[in-house]
Amino acid sequence: MIQPTASFKDNLQLLPSIEGLSRIELLDGAGTVVAIIENQPGKQGSLAVYQYLHLAFGGLTAEAAAHGLELFGEHTPDAKARPGAHPNIDRLIEIVEGGAPLSINPVSA
Repeated sequence: MIQPTASFKDNLQLLPSIEGLSRIELLDGAGTVVAIIENQPGKQGSLAVYQYLHLAFGGLTAEAAAHGLELFGEHTPDAKARPGAHPNIDRLIEIVEGGAPLSINPVSA
């Protein structure tokens, strides 16, 4: 498991490549897709974090979500101060605060 720094940009350099990944689907306990993170500009950082959480934890549990918040570095306090501005971070905060865990399904290109 990587040790996150305070810088999201620096943390991204530590994560596995997202090359060949089309998107990540997040599924609830019933197997319903509740969110999709596409491999497109503006979302690739989140895609890399969520792919890493899948590889390291196998799913989006409270422990995985807490680690993800560390990976997002300086964006996490901003997300807490501005709910809705960073939906992929908001999702992690919700799970850390007791929300239901999610499954992560990486979809190859």
